[in-house]
This record gives sequence, structure tokens and C-alpha cells, in this order.
Amino acid sequence: MNLNRRTFLQNSVCASASVVWGRYSTDTRPPVTPTPAQQTWHDLELGMFFHFDIPIYKQEWKWRSFTDFPHPDLYQPAKLDTDQWMEAAKAMGARYAIFVAKHCSGFLQWQSDLYPYGVRQSSWEGGKGDVVRRFVDSCRRYGIRPGLYASVSANGYLGVDNPGLVNRGKGGDDAAQARYVAICERMMTELWTRYGDLFEIWFDGGAIPVSKGGPDLVPILKRHQPNAIVFQGPVGTPNLIRWVGNERGVAPYPCWSTAHAGTSEGGTIEKVFGGHPDGNLWVPGECDVPVRNHDWFWKPGGEKRLYSDAHLIEMYYNSVGRNCNLLLNANPDPDGLVPEADFQKYVTFGKEIRRRFDRPVAETRGAGTLVTLSLPQPQPVNHVMLMEEIRHGERIRAYCVEGQIPGGVWQPLCTGISVGHKRIQTFDRTAVSSIRLHVTETVGEPLIRRLAVFDVT
Repeated sequence: MNLNRRTFLQNSVCASASVVWGRYSTDTRPPVTPTPAQQTWHDLELGMFFHFDIPIYKQEWKWRSFTDFPHPDLYQPAKLDTDQWMEAAKAMGARYAIFVAKHCSGFLQWQSDLYPYGVRQSSWEGGKGDVVRRFVDSCRRYGIRPGLYASVSANGYLGVDNPGLVNRGKGGDDAAQARYVAICERMMTELWTRYGDLFEIWFDGGAIPVSKGGPDLVPILKRHQPNAIVFQGPVGTPNLIRWVGNERGVAPYPCWSTAHAGTSEGGTIEKVFGGHPDGNLWVPGECDVPVRNHDWFWKPGGEKRLYSDAHLIEMYYNSVGRNCNLLLNANPDPDGLVPEADFQKYVTFGKEIRRRFDRPVAETRGAGTLVTLSLPQPQPVNHVMLMEEIRHGERIRAYCVEGQIPGGVWQPLCTGISVGHKRIQTFDRTAVSSIRLHVTETVGEPLIRRLAVFDVT
């Protein structure tokens, strides 16, 4: 056998596993486990983001100019069809969706009198429009779980910038800050009480603590949306998830579901975006990425920036395949529709995911440091999918996957560190009669929810 460095390392790890059959940690602390809401979130895996806001009607305007705000009458989504949005999400395979109810412009896309800048001040639908209501209702019609984004760290109309301070982020005016805090608390109360249960709530940039001038949101959240998953929520929020440090749809590896802190908690960002195997919080990663390279909102001619089919599949491997969820953005146009080119991209992406992973060659489940999967007959495979029973925590710390080739020899196929909810790996197409998973380092008995192999051509 011609051994390169990768093959040598695989052989070394697998050979070691064959001798010791896995090494248990002596750590006796109780495992960190997900809440029931977090377990559900893991299983959904794919979500769709919808960025739609008044700046698309005034191209090149920047909210950080804090001047020359687009007039509300410019907001005219004459063909708004949130059912069409959900058709795009279903085609992709998304099982939850998040709508940007209030982005950094400050424009309010529901009926509110918090301040005079929103759909209520637009001539669209006679000032009675409510895009949040349409979005949530469409989600429920299509069996997709609804979520809402509303930033409290920035509001151009009110002169607020990161981390959520007046005077364009500089602060220094206690009375103005108190007025802004009251607006934020009322805003979240409106969004969290009018539309039923929300699956996910998005804080972009987190929220600064009350002690530093931020809104007191945790009690409101616990009162009205206690089961919602919360992205970058303030300290004390239940059901947290975290950012992975980029907007490219790529999680680091290893990527643990546990960490010592979330991202943007209290206006600070944890530098280790891959989490920590011994973290004391269950705060898994979500990979948010625009389908148009770097474009979160619609721009004319932006279809030229659509990611290729191959690139989207690579994102899937590097997000869902690395123990994260993938939240892929949609860019509704000024008419209020997902553009046709984008729509077809979601269709193709969803079909390809299903083609690759809906029909495994074989699969099993099991427990212990050695789990073996016999194939119906010897045949080529080139993908393995691993899943842990995460309700008991992430236990695997290192593993090796081998295939039994003709002659009964066990050949190393791939190795890894973290598994968590799901790990997908590829390797050279190899004809095997059996697959076996060696867990070479673990905290407690490994509990394998799924060991599956695929032949993707």
C-alpha cells in the first residue's frame, strides 16, 4: 500500500483502536445536554432566511448615513406572496424559516405605533399592511416553523448603532438611551405576543446587558416565548444557538455543540467559534449565508451572484455535515417575490440533497466503542453519516471508520473528532462488505443514533 500522510494517520488511529477498543475519559461531571427545543432544532437541519426591507427600494442608500431615509411610500411590494416564499423553502427542504421584521434601517414591517417609520406610514395597502402576519400565516399553511429577526443592536432611524447605544453607538445620553430601551422592550413584546409560538428568534449582534444600558429582554422572552430557539440572545436566555464566525455557510471543524459562552452575549464575541468539548452550555452553531454571494438584500442584476449548485452542496457538507444547521437566505424582490432564478436554485439544491442522502446503501444504530454495519452485498461506498444520541450529550471525542474489503481486510476510510447531531464525511470510493465505527476516545458510552453509508455518484 502506498501510504501518504493522511493514510498513515488513519492507519495509526485505527490500529490503536483495534488494540484498546476506545479510551474512556475519567471526567465524572454530568454531561451537558440540549433542551427539548434544541433537540428539535437540530433535527430540522435546514432553514430559510428572508431578508426584505425598505432599502431595496432605494438602492445605494446606507442606513449608517443616518440621513435621507427612504420614504415609507417607496415601500410597494405590489405582488407580495409569502406563500410563494414558502414554496421556495419547501423545494429546498427547509423546515423552518425566519423573516427580518426589523432590520438596521429601523423600518417596522408590522402594524406598530412605536415610532413613525414602517408599513403603517406607507400608502401600500392603505397603511394597514402586516408582512409579519402574512409570513407567519404562510409558514403555518406550509408546515414550516416560523421565526423572526428583530435587531436591537442597531436602528438607523433612531440613530442607534452597535452595540445598541444612541448617538450612533457612542451613547452618552441616559435619557435618550432609556427611551430607546423602552422602545426595544415594547417592540419585542409586540412581536412575541401577536403571532403565536415562534420557533426561532434572531438577535443580530446580541443585546448589551441591562447594566450597560441595554433592554431587559430575558423576562419578556421567558414569559411569552419560552420554547423559542434564540440566536445570539442576551445572557440568561434559554435555548441558545451561536454564530460560527462567517457568512459563507462553513462551520469550523471540529464543531462542538457545547461552549463556555454564546456569540455576541452582552455585546462581546467568543473567539472560539467551534465551541469547546468541555463547555458548560449547550449552544450549537447555525451557519447563515446568502444564496447570492455577499448580498443579503435584493439588488438589480444580483442573480449573477448566485452560488453554483456545487458550491451550495459544499456548504451543506460544511454545515449540516459538521454538526450545525444551515440557514440559507432568500432575497425577495421589490414586487415581494422570490426571483425565479433564485427559486430554481433552491429547487435544484433540494433535489440534489435528497438524491445523495435519501437512500443509504445500509444503516444501523448501536452503542459502545465498536459498531459494525453489514451491507446487503459487497459494493462501493464513498460517504458515511454518523449521528449521536445527543439527548444524552456529545460523548465522542475521536473515532475511525473502516471498511472490510475483499479478503476480509479492514481498511481505514476516514477519521474524525466531533460528531454531535450529524457528521458527514467523504472518502475514496471503496468496495466493502461491512463498515465499522471505532470510537477511540469518549466521555461515557458512545450512543450511535445512526451509522449509514452511501454511494454518491
